[in-house]
Formats: sequence, structure tokens, C-alpha cells
Amino acid sequence: MTDDAIATLREDAYLGPLVDEFGPLTVEPAEDFFARFVTSILRQQVSMASAAATRERLFDAVEVTPEGILAADSAVLRDAGLSAAKTEYVGNVAEAFIERGYSREYFADTSDADVVAELTSIKGVGEWTANMQLLFSLGRPDVFPVGDLGIRKGMETVLGEELTRAEMVERAERWAPYRSDASLYLWRAEEDLTESVDEVLQG
Repeated sequence: MTDDAIATLREDAYLGPLVDEFGPLTVEPAEDFFARFVTSILRQQVSMASAAATRERLFDAVEVTPEGILAADSAVLRDAGLSAAKTEYVGNVAEAFIERGYSREYFADTSDADVVAELTSIKGVGEWTANMQLLFSLGRPDVFPVGDLGIRKGMETVLGEELTRAEMVERAERWAPYRSDASLYLWRAEEDLTESVDEVLQG
């Protein structure tokens, strides 16, 4: 988190108290882009606890590389806790990494919108998963993942009113160009989300 980001958010009427409470929050881009991507697939539509348990079993059972996932027997992946759909999805991501040569360098000169467009062309990768890669794999500074339930809960807590997703996106423009950092504080805004935030940040 840059000095400019923390200074700007500390002055914000809504996020300032959270900045004072939690101090600087920083997410370093994941060292292993592919493994982080797989983790995001595992977290789709399930609780953090369930996803964490599946992740542990999967990473113990197979080598979590594109080649390792594609070489793994589907029964091994299912035994680790992956549904048939997620078994297919992680395979699709593995194929994309191999065929397209994905890396942080691959996307270095690609806009956020174009990264999302390319990643969501992979079957099983939606906008939420793509935004998680912008934030946690590519380290983009101005991402607002409104599709995330924790973000929406935090937004309503901080602003004190119920909003549509479109209204949230509009309101979040006040935090540009530091919406990634703002998102970290929104995840912290509700006490019952703290453990989930810790799990997210650990990747």
C-alpha cells in the first residue's frame, strides 16, 4: 500500500476510521499465479472453510501446476473435494496456461478490462474469479470486485444503506485510483468477516 493510497483513504469519511483501526493493509501478488487461480476456482460459491479444506487436500494430492492438474486422474481431484464442474474448470484453466503462456509478464501491458475479458473466455471463469486474479495474482491497484459478497456487505456497513451493485460501483469511484486498497478495508468492515479476510489475504 503506497503512502499516497493510505493518506487518501485515511482522509475519506467512510474508510478513514477503518484505516486508523487496521493500519496499512497490503497484498503482495501471489508468487504462483496458477496456484492462486486454482484457489479462486475452489472458492467459487462455497464457504471459506470448505474451500480451505479442499485446497489443502488438493495441494497434498497433486502437483498444482498446469501439467500436474492435467495429468491427475479425475477421481483424485474428486476425492480432494472438487465437484465434477470444478474438476472441469481447473482443467480448462490449466489448458489456458499451457496454450496461451499465462504469466504476470503476459498480462503486464494488458488493461484490467482486457484481462477480465480474456480470463472470462475460459469456461468456468466468471467476473468474480477474474477480478480476484487482478487483485491477488497481478496486483492491480484499482480493482473493485463488486461481485464479491464480502465487498457488498462491507460497502453497506460502511455507507449505512442498502445499495444496488451499480450504485456501489458508482459510490466506489470516490476511492479511485486506490479501489484495490479500499476493497481490503471493506472486507474488514464487518467483524464476522475478519477470518474470511485473513484467508483471502493468505491466498
